[in-house]
Amino acid sequence: MASDPAQSPQATTEDPRAANRDKFELELEFVQSLANPYYLHSLAQQNILDQPAFINYLEYLVYWKEKDYARFIHYPHALHHLDLLQHAQFRSEMKKDEWREYLNQKQYDHWRTWRDYPGISTSVAPTDPQETGVQSQQNAPFG
Repeated sequence: MASDPAQSPQATTEDPRAANRDKFELELEFVQSLANPYYLHSLAQQNILDQPAFINYLEYLVYWKEKDYARFIHYPHALHHLDLLQHAQFRSEMKKDEWREYLNQKQYDHWRTWRDYPGISTSVAPTDPQETGVQSQQNAPFG
């Protein structure tokens, strides 16, 4: 008996949790792909960014900026680019090679010059501020 593609597990998923997880993973992957200037340029060159259905989809995806969803994003530029894609002028300008290169350079410069700020650590920090050298909130330069 041959397998019918219309009867694939994804097409017949009766488990709403599994369907939601699949949708979440698909949208997460797509939103993160927006961090890539070359991908944005490709979408623009194919006139996909001009299609009303795609523009509506980009508007729908703005919910990824909410804290509960944004925490899953590994490439923060994706959210910035999602914001920019809400504007017709940006979508139009992305067809130009100069804009692709400009975004790529800005992204590279950000990554190249990023520094960890004092007091932000991926490990468990000591509870005594004297041990970390962290200034109080009143004296903090970014406070």
